[in-house]
Amino acid sequence: MSAAGKCANAIVMRYLRKKVVLVAMAASVISVFFLYITLIPGGRTTVDVRPSSRSAMEGLLDKRLRDWALKYDSIPFQLKESVASRVARNSCVCRAEPNRVKLPFIHLLFPSVWAKYISSTFSASEQATMKDSRAQEYQRFQKRSQNAADLLIVAEANSPLQFPTQGVEVNPLGTILIPGLGIREAPRDVHLVNLTATRGTFDVAAKVEGARVEGEGGSNLTLSSGLLANLNRQLQFVTYTNTLFHPDTADAVQFSTDGHQSIFIIRIRHRVSPRLYNPGPKGDYNISALVTIATKTFLRYDKLQDLIDSIRLYYPTVTIVIADDNENPERVTGPYIEHYIMPFGKGWFAGRNLAVSQVTTKYVLWVDDDFIFTANTKVEKMVDILERTTLDLVGGAVREVTGYTATFRQTIVREQGGTEGDCLHIRRGYHHVIQGFPNCVVCDGVINFFLARTEKVRQVGFDPRLARVAHLEFFIDGLGSLHVGSCDDVIVSHASKIKLPWGQSESSKAYAKFRYPPMSYDIVRMKEGLLYFKNGIQCMSSNA
Repeated sequence: MSAAGKCANAIVMRYLRKKVVLVAMAASVISVFFLYITLIPGGRTTVDVRPSSRSAMEGLLDKRLRDWALKYDSIPFQLKESVASRVARNSCVCRAEPNRVKLPFIHLLFPSVWAKYISSTFSASEQATMKDSRAQEYQRFQKRSQNAADLLIVAEANSPLQFPTQGVEVNPLGTILIPGLGIREAPRDVHLVNLTATRGTFDVAAKVEGARVEGEGGSNLTLSSGLLANLNRQLQFVTYTNTLFHPDTADAVQFSTDGHQSIFIIRIRHRVSPRLYNPGPKGDYNISALVTIATKTFLRYDKLQDLIDSIRLYYPTVTIVIADDNENPERVTGPYIEHYIMPFGKGWFAGRNLAVSQVTTKYVLWVDDDFIFTANTKVEKMVDILERTTLDLVGGAVREVTGYTATFRQTIVREQGGTEGDCLHIRRGYHHVIQGFPNCVVCDGVINFFLARTEKVRQVGFDPRLARVAHLEFFIDGLGSLHVGSCDDVIVSHASKIKLPWGQSESSKAYAKFRYPPMSYDIVRMKEGLLYFKNGIQCMSSNA
């Protein structure tokens, strides 16, 4: 072969080797990419987080309980009015009880009971409108707050005792019928069961023929009968009355028969009082009625004014709440603006607490005082996902002047660690995509631009000891309480932080001094002391 041919072959071989290497590299990159999206939490998973309606399982459980009650419907009984009247449901009344004795100053010693139906304050049309709106909001509240752990589940008699395993509740000092009690066993001379409680007493709302009841009004109740059907019928009328007041506790009830014993829980607590907010007239989302914008400012009145001006371009009537801990505060005025002055240098989280405490709308939108609203800052989208899902808080995205857009999503896992404390693991990423909202994911921590249910934010709160350097600590405190999401299609702009040293104002220099203090030993000790003592964390790992 000629020298030219050898040279050509060498060039071809080098080209082929280079092409093979490039193909191999491309294949490796593709493999790594697919491995990455497969292994990262939620990388390819889409989950429905809409509030659940009545499930088929709930209907099945109800049917089983009804069938059990009807099975012994033909067995006669005699109602015990003194007990039965205490277990009536959905029939509450308010009655005034004036003092019968007419003596001077008697009301100081024995105040009379007054009663009023609040609906009488409003006209018929107002009542109808408010009742309809309230019903819709309460239905949403119930869907968000209830889950499978609230279902009444009765364990069928395989032991041979039948009893409720969960879902039984009574008001403090209240009375209920215990649902689902029963026994299934072979015929014998006497069938007998016993109930024992520690925080209440038992009774029966009716007496069944052929059944014997001992211990009425006490913490130990014995029921017996020579006929199994009659005993089961009598068990349907057993009541429980809480006698030791506590707003939220439980009683472990022992239910036993010869050779068998079981325990079930009766939850003792007040019914949860919902905090419902009037959403305003029907139709499209009324942002002014649903959302309050909250911020904290310090030494940046110029940026704060830019934020207000940008908000007013898109939301001219939304209330803006401002917490201000400047040493020499300036007046910030205008329509729908509430400006609250704090002690000097009180701090970041203390300001958040103050601002959120003044919110009277269903949702609060948190923004930094150097953000700028644009056409992409569609608060309606954030409201939509909170209205249609069980999320409590949804973060947006922040676009820097460089064009980079950040969402700052994290997952937070608390790993049990025993007496030394738990381990906290923070990672960049998310758990899964939200069905119906392709731009939104579920995570545990988001960027400092978020819309949240006002009551849930107040429930978690912001630790005021975290003065200038804090953010993720709020989500650590809310772990297990807040259901958090993030959407990257609602974007707020960030004012430029690029300032040449000779172009900085005195207020900018002062702000930088407070906002970015050197991480001294005292600051680190304070932050880690809160994690260790308050949160019970012995160690943490993070890539965020």
